[in-house]
Amino acid sequence: MMAKKIAIMNMKGGVGKSTLCTNLAWHFSAMREWRKRVLLVDLDPQFNASQYMMGVDRYEKEVIDADAPTIWDVFEQQSRAPGLRSSKRTLRDSIRTIVKFSGGQYIHLLPSQLELSYTLKNPSQKEHLLSNFISEIEDHYDMILIDCAPTESVLTTAAYLTTDMMLIPVKPEFLSTIGLPLIRQSLADFRSSYRKDVAVSGVCFNMCSDYSPEEERSLREVRELSRTFDWHVFPRVVPYSRSFPKGAREGKPIFQTSYARSTVATKVANFCNDFASRIGL
Repeated sequence: MMAKKIAIMNMKGGVGKSTLCTNLAWHFSAMREWRKRVLLVDLDPQFNASQYMMGVDRYEKEVIDADAPTIWDVFEQQSRAPGLRSSKRTLRDSIRTIVKFSGGQYIHLLPSQLELSYTLKNPSQKEHLLSNFISEIEDHYDMILIDCAPTESVLTTAAYLTTDMMLIPVKPEFLSTIGLPLIRQSLADFRSSYRKDVAVSGVCFNMCSDYSPEEERSLREVRELSRTFDWHVFPRVVPYSRSFPKGAREGKPIFQTSYARSTVATKVANFCNDFASRIGL
């Protein structure tokens, strides 16, 4: 069975996409009913997902201080190849093992770094490099999650070429719909240029705090706009919790974060299972 490849994307920043992406990875690998082999690809120069998966200290020590290869090397392999040039390493050395479970499943990470932003200055003929690399290794995985940057660039095109479908997290707040028309136009432009469709698996309400009336108004507006685009909206929401930043520091998912409320972990798990059903996992 081929790996499910999903891009987590919104053209509006601050919607909690990295937090959602990392918790999806943990859920589908760690939970007994799934036990999937998961690769998380951090395609954001802000590298939040990388820090979340590894923990801040481990990321700094094993990636930055060690000059380890990252996704930057994937895009710069024909030019600088920064982390590869310092030793006899290959692109496959950029894949980090986050955890390996006794059932044989695992979570791997293709980390990012701030220098990935330099790729945007010279994007020529780089859009296929990520999909080429993933095609070489995808047989080792059941699911590949791509945490995307919230901007239109060569990284966006690279994600579209690599993935099968997209999940769009939306934080219900003022101007929460602003990124959705941009995604729709971006997908249309990509389809026209590359003759490939990327399906939208759905829109997910993320970081919900049950604050009314502003949140209720946002939920209504997003549902209405998504209906005009013929996009599915997941009925169950992912709540906000102060335990998410704590989990990021610890390098743990919400269900392993110290003092996290069980109700939050349950709601995250419920959404993950709804998402799995939606994509036919």
